[in-house]
Amino acid sequence: MARKLPPLNSLRAFEAAARLESFSLAADELCVTHGAVSRHVQQLESWLGRPLFERYNRRVALTKSGSNYMAEIGASFDRIALATSEQMRTGQQRVLRVSAPSTFSLRWLVPRLSSFQFVNPNIEVRLSTSNDPIERMRDIDIIIRGGPQNIEGYVAAEFLSEIRFPVCSPKLLEGKKLKQPADLANFTLLHAATYPSMWPDWLAAAGCRELAPRHSLTLEHFYLTLQGALDGLGIAMGPTALVADDIAEGRLVQPFEAPVLPPWRYFTYVPVSRIDDHPTRAFTDWLQSTGTTEALAGE
Repeated sequence: MARKLPPLNSLRAFEAAARLESFSLAADELCVTHGAVSRHVQQLESWLGRPLFERYNRRVALTKSGSNYMAEIGASFDRIALATSEQMRTGQQRVLRVSAPSTFSLRWLVPRLSSFQFVNPNIEVRLSTSNDPIERMRDIDIIIRGGPQNIEGYVAAEFLSEIRFPVCSPKLLEGKKLKQPADLANFTLLHAATYPSMWPDWLAAAGCRELAPRHSLTLEHFYLTLQGALDGLGIAMGPTALVADDIAEGRLVQPFEAPVLPPWRYFTYVPVSRIDDHPTRAFTDWLQSTGTTEALAGE
Protein backbone atom coordinates (compact mmCIF):
# COMPACT_ATOMS: atom_id res chain seq x y z
CA MET A 1 0.00 0.00 0.00
CA ALA A 2 1.38 3.40 -0.98
CA ARG A 3 2.31 5.74 1.84
CA LYS A 4 0.14 8.83 2.21
CA LEU A 5 2.74 11.60 2.28
CA PRO A 6 2.33 15.36 1.93
CA PRO A 7 4.46 17.28 -0.61
CA LEU A 8 8.07 16.81 0.48
CA ASN A 9 9.08 20.40 -0.32
CA SER A 10 6.32 21.56 1.99
CA LEU A 11 7.68 19.29 4.72
CA ARG A 12 11.16 20.74 4.28
CA ALA A 13 9.84 24.27 4.52
CA PHE A 14 7.73 23.46 7.57
CA GLU A 15 10.60 21.69 9.40
CA ALA A 16 13.03 24.55 8.78
CA ALA A 17 10.52 27.24 9.76
CA ALA A 18 9.48 25.35 12.89
CA ARG A 19 13.07 24.70 13.94
CA LEU A 20 14.23 28.26 13.30
CA GLU A 21 10.93 29.89 14.35
CA SER A 22 11.15 32.14 11.32
CA PHE A 23 10.03 32.00 7.70
CA SER A 24 12.86 34.37 6.74
CA LEU A 25 15.58 32.26 8.36
CA ALA A 26 14.07 29.14 6.83
CA ALA A 27 14.15 30.81 3.43
CA ASP A 28 17.85 31.67 3.88
CA GLU A 29 18.68 28.11 4.90
CA LEU A 30 16.77 26.58 1.98
CA CYS A 31 18.02 29.21 -0.51
CA VAL A 32 14.50 30.23 -1.52
CA THR A 33 12.37 33.34 -0.99
CA HIS A 34 10.31 34.16 2.07
CA GLY A 35 7.21 33.89 -0.12
CA ALA A 36 8.16 30.37 -1.25
CA VAL A 37 8.42 29.16 2.34
CA SER A 38 5.09 30.77 3.17
CA ARG A 39 3.40 29.12 0.16
CA HIS A 40 4.84 25.69 1.00
CA VAL A 41 3.66 25.96 4.60
CA GLN A 42 0.19 27.07 3.48
CA GLN A 43 0.09 24.10 1.10
CA LEU A 44 0.92 21.73 3.96
CA GLU A 45 -1.67 23.32 6.25
CA SER A 46 -4.28 22.95 3.49
CA TRP A 47 -3.24 19.33 2.94
CA LEU A 48 -3.57 18.56 6.67
CA GLY A 49 -6.68 20.68 7.15
CA ARG A 50 -5.40 22.64 10.15
CA PRO A 51 -3.11 25.60 10.94
CA LEU A 52 0.44 24.79 12.00
CA PHE A 53 1.65 28.32 12.81
CA GLU A 54 0.35 31.42 14.52
CA ARG A 55 1.43 34.38 12.38
CA TYR A 56 2.59 37.62 14.00
CA ASN A 57 4.12 40.77 12.50
CA ARG A 58 7.77 39.67 12.61
CA ARG A 59 7.65 36.11 13.84
CA VAL A 60 5.74 32.87 13.82
CA ALA A 61 4.93 30.39 16.55
CA LEU A 62 3.80 26.79 16.32
CA THR A 63 0.23 25.92 17.22
CA LYS A 64 -0.32 22.90 19.43
CA SER A 65 -0.93 20.79 16.33
CA GLY A 66 2.18 22.24 14.73
CA SER A 67 4.27 21.46 17.81
CA ASN A 68 3.06 17.86 17.91
CA TYR A 69 3.70 17.46 14.18
CA MET A 70 7.20 18.97 14.47
CA ALA A 71 8.14 16.51 17.22
CA GLU A 72 7.63 13.66 14.75
CA ILE A 73 8.82 15.39 11.57
CA GLY A 74 11.98 16.78 13.18
CA ALA A 75 13.00 13.35 14.48
CA SER A 76 12.36 11.85 11.04
CA PHE A 77 14.54 14.46 9.34
CA ASP A 78 17.31 13.77 11.87
CA ARG A 79 17.17 10.05 11.07
CA ILE A 80 17.22 10.73 7.33
CA ALA A 81 20.23 13.02 7.73
CA LEU A 82 22.05 10.43 9.84
CA ALA A 83 21.30 7.59 7.40
CA THR A 84 22.47 9.74 4.50
CA SER A 85 25.66 10.64 6.31
CA GLU A 86 26.33 6.98 7.05
CA GLN A 87 25.91 6.06 3.39
CA MET A 88 28.26 8.81 2.29
CA ARG A 89 30.88 7.75 4.82
CA THR A 90 30.76 4.00 4.14
CA GLY A 91 34.28 2.69 3.70
CA GLN A 92 35.84 5.92 4.97
CA GLN A 93 37.66 6.48 8.24
CA ARG A 94 35.28 7.74 10.92
CA VAL A 95 36.38 9.72 13.96
CA LEU A 96 34.78 8.82 17.30
CA ARG A 97 35.42 11.25 20.14
CA VAL A 98 35.44 9.67 23.60
CA SER A 99 36.02 11.31 26.98
CA ALA A 100 36.84 9.27 30.08
CA PRO A 101 38.54 9.79 33.48
CA SER A 102 42.32 9.55 33.32
CA THR A 103 42.83 6.58 35.68
CA PHE A 104 40.06 4.58 34.01
CA SER A 105 41.54 5.37 30.59
CA LEU A 106 45.07 4.43 31.60
CA ARG A 107 44.33 1.23 33.48
CA TRP A 108 41.18 -0.20 31.85
CA LEU A 109 40.19 1.40 28.56
CA VAL A 110 43.50 1.76 26.72
CA PRO A 111 44.74 -1.79 27.48
CA ARG A 112 41.54 -3.18 25.91
CA LEU A 113 41.11 -0.73 23.06
CA SER A 114 43.00 -2.83 20.52
CA SER A 115 40.19 -5.41 20.53
CA PHE A 116 37.74 -2.71 19.42
CA GLN A 117 40.08 -1.38 16.73
CA PHE A 118 40.66 -4.89 15.38
CA VAL A 119 37.00 -5.37 14.49
CA ASN A 120 36.35 -1.70 13.63
CA PRO A 121 39.33 -0.63 11.49
CA ASN A 122 37.35 2.24 9.90
CA ILE A 123 36.66 3.94 13.25
CA GLU A 124 39.38 6.17 14.66
CA VAL A 125 38.94 6.63 18.42
CA ARG A 126 40.12 9.97 19.72
CA LEU A 127 40.31 9.61 23.49
CA SER A 128 40.58 12.59 25.81
CA THR A 129 40.79 12.40 29.60
CA SER A 130 38.64 14.59 31.79
CA ASN A 131 36.50 14.66 34.91
CA ASP A 132 34.58 17.73 33.78
CA PRO A 133 30.79 17.72 34.25
CA ILE A 134 28.94 16.15 31.35
CA GLU A 135 27.04 19.37 30.66
CA ARG A 136 30.32 21.12 29.80
CA MET A 137 31.42 18.55 27.23
CA ARG A 138 30.95 19.70 23.65
CA ASP A 139 31.45 17.80 20.41
CA ILE A 140 32.03 14.54 22.31
CA ASP A 141 30.28 11.41 21.03
CA ILE A 142 30.63 9.25 24.15
CA ILE A 143 31.32 10.43 27.70
CA ILE A 144 32.33 7.86 30.33
CA ARG A 145 31.63 8.84 33.94
CA GLY A 146 30.35 7.35 37.16
CA GLY A 147 26.66 7.24 37.78
CA PRO A 148 23.86 7.05 37.34
CA GLN A 149 23.38 10.71 36.45
CA ASN A 150 20.21 12.02 34.85
CA ILE A 151 21.43 14.56 32.29
CA GLU A 152 18.90 16.14 29.96
CA GLY A 153 19.71 15.43 26.32
CA TYR A 154 21.85 12.36 27.07
CA VAL A 155 21.15 8.63 27.14
CA ALA A 156 22.91 6.83 30.01
CA ALA A 157 23.83 3.13 30.06
CA GLU A 158 25.81 1.20 32.66
CA PHE A 159 28.53 -1.08 31.32
CA LEU A 160 30.85 -1.84 34.26
CA SER A 161 30.90 -1.87 38.06
CA GLU A 162 33.64 -2.42 40.61
CA ILE A 163 34.23 -2.78 44.32
CA ARG A 164 37.23 -1.27 46.11
CA PHE A 165 39.68 -2.78 48.58
CA PRO A 166 43.35 -2.42 49.69
CA VAL A 167 46.07 -3.67 47.33
CA CYS A 168 49.86 -3.73 47.49
CA SER A 169 52.93 -5.25 45.93
CA PRO A 170 53.73 -8.75 47.22
CA LYS A 171 57.29 -7.52 47.82
CA LEU A 172 55.96 -5.07 50.41
CA LEU A 173 54.75 -7.96 52.56
CA GLU A 174 58.02 -9.88 52.61
CA GLY A 175 58.92 -10.41 56.26
CA LYS A 176 56.00 -8.26 57.45
CA LYS A 177 52.75 -9.16 59.15
CA LEU A 178 49.51 -8.07 57.48
CA LYS A 179 46.81 -10.47 58.62
CA GLN A 180 44.13 -8.09 59.85
CA PRO A 181 43.20 -4.44 59.25
CA ALA A 182 44.81 -3.34 62.54
CA ASP A 183 48.20 -4.37 61.12
CA LEU A 184 47.96 -1.46 58.68
CA ALA A 185 49.37 0.67 61.51
CA ASN A 186 52.81 -0.62 60.46
CA PHE A 187 52.50 0.42 56.82
CA THR A 188 52.30 3.49 54.59
CA LEU A 189 48.84 4.24 53.22
CA LEU A 190 48.66 5.87 49.80
CA HIS A 191 45.86 8.41 49.39
CA ALA A 192 44.51 10.02 46.22
CA ALA A 193 43.72 13.72 46.49
CA THR A 194 40.76 13.22 44.15
CA TYR A 195 39.23 10.54 46.44
CA PRO A 196 40.06 11.71 49.99
CA SER A 197 37.36 9.67 51.73
CA MET A 198 38.25 6.25 50.31
CA TRP A 199 40.66 5.10 53.02
CA PRO A 200 38.60 6.60 55.89
CA ASP A 201 35.47 4.87 54.55
CA TRP A 202 37.25 1.51 54.29
CA LEU A 203 38.86 1.79 57.74
CA ALA A 204 35.48 2.66 59.24
CA ALA A 205 33.93 -0.41 57.56
CA ALA A 206 36.82 -2.51 58.95
CA GLY A 207 36.21 -1.27 62.49
CA CYS A 208 39.48 0.70 62.57
CA ARG A 209 38.20 4.24 62.24
CA GLU A 210 40.91 5.68 64.51
CA LEU A 211 43.82 3.70 63.04
CA ALA A 212 47.01 5.75 62.62
CA PRO A 213 49.28 4.31 59.90
CA ARG A 214 53.04 4.45 60.12
CA HIS A 215 53.02 6.96 57.25
CA SER A 216 50.46 8.56 54.96
CA LEU A 217 51.27 9.81 51.50
CA THR A 218 48.79 11.79 49.40
CA LEU A 219 49.27 11.86 45.62
CA GLU A 220 47.43 14.12 43.21
CA HIS A 221 45.86 11.47 40.98
CA PHE A 222 44.38 8.07 41.65
CA TYR A 223 46.58 6.37 39.06
CA LEU A 224 49.66 7.62 40.95
CA THR A 225 48.57 5.77 44.09
CA LEU A 226 48.17 2.56 42.08
CA GLN A 227 51.61 3.04 40.54
CA GLY A 228 52.98 3.66 44.02
CA ALA A 229 51.46 0.36 45.18
CA LEU A 230 53.03 -1.45 42.22
CA ASP A 231 56.42 0.04 43.12
CA GLY A 232 56.14 -1.01 46.77
CA LEU A 233 55.72 2.52 48.08
CA GLY A 234 52.73 1.60 50.23
CA ILE A 235 49.19 0.24 50.23
CA ALA A 236 46.53 1.78 48.00
CA MET A 237 42.80 1.35 47.57
CA GLY A 238 42.30 -0.70 44.40
CA PRO A 239 39.11 -0.77 42.34
CA THR A 240 38.58 -4.26 40.92
CA ALA A 241 38.21 -3.08 37.32
CA LEU A 242 41.45 -1.12 37.47
CA VAL A 243 43.66 -3.67 39.26
CA ALA A 244 42.26 -6.98 37.98
CA ASP A 245 45.06 -7.43 35.43
CA ASP A 246 47.77 -6.68 38.01
CA ILE A 247 46.27 -9.12 40.53
CA ALA A 248 45.88 -11.83 37.89
CA GLU A 249 49.53 -11.45 36.89
CA GLY A 250 50.83 -11.26 40.49
CA ARG A 251 51.99 -7.65 40.45
CA LEU A 252 49.47 -6.74 43.17
CA VAL A 253 47.84 -8.74 45.96
CA GLN A 254 44.68 -8.21 47.99
CA PRO A 255 45.65 -8.62 51.68
CA PHE A 256 42.04 -8.76 52.96
CA GLU A 257 38.97 -10.36 51.45
CA ALA A 258 36.71 -8.06 53.46
CA PRO A 259 35.44 -5.48 53.90
CA VAL A 260 34.97 -3.95 50.47
CA LEU A 261 33.49 -0.59 49.60
CA PRO A 262 30.13 -0.57 47.75
CA PRO A 263 30.17 -0.87 43.96
CA TRP A 264 31.16 2.06 41.81
CA ARG A 265 29.32 2.03 38.48
CA TYR A 266 30.59 3.26 35.12
CA PHE A 267 28.14 4.64 32.55
CA THR A 268 28.29 5.87 28.99
CA TYR A 269 26.51 9.17 28.35
CA VAL A 270 25.63 9.69 24.69
CA PRO A 271 23.89 12.77 23.24
CA VAL A 272 20.43 11.86 22.00
CA SER A 273 21.35 13.13 18.53
CA ARG A 274 24.18 10.58 18.29
CA ILE A 275 22.53 7.52 19.81
CA ASP A 276 21.85 5.88 16.42
CA ASP A 277 25.20 6.81 14.90
CA HIS A 278 26.95 3.60 13.79
CA PRO A 279 30.42 4.26 15.31
CA THR A 280 28.82 5.36 18.58
CA ARG A 281 26.69 2.23 18.81
CA ALA A 282 29.63 0.02 17.86
CA PHE A 283 31.71 1.46 20.71
CA THR A 284 28.97 1.37 23.34
CA ASP A 285 28.08 -2.21 22.34
CA TRP A 286 31.75 -3.16 22.67
CA LEU A 287 31.92 -1.58 26.14
CA GLN A 288 28.80 -3.47 27.21
CA SER A 289 30.15 -6.77 25.91
CA THR A 290 33.58 -6.29 27.46
CA GLY A 291 32.14 -5.23 30.81
CA THR A 292 29.73 -8.18 30.88
CA THR A 293 32.48 -10.66 29.98
CA GLU A 294 34.75 -9.41 32.76
CA ALA A 295 31.92 -9.42 35.29
CA LEU A 296 31.16 -13.07 34.48
CA ALA A 297 34.84 -13.98 34.66
CA GLY A 298 35.08 -12.42 38.11
CA GLU A 299 32.16 -14.37 39.57
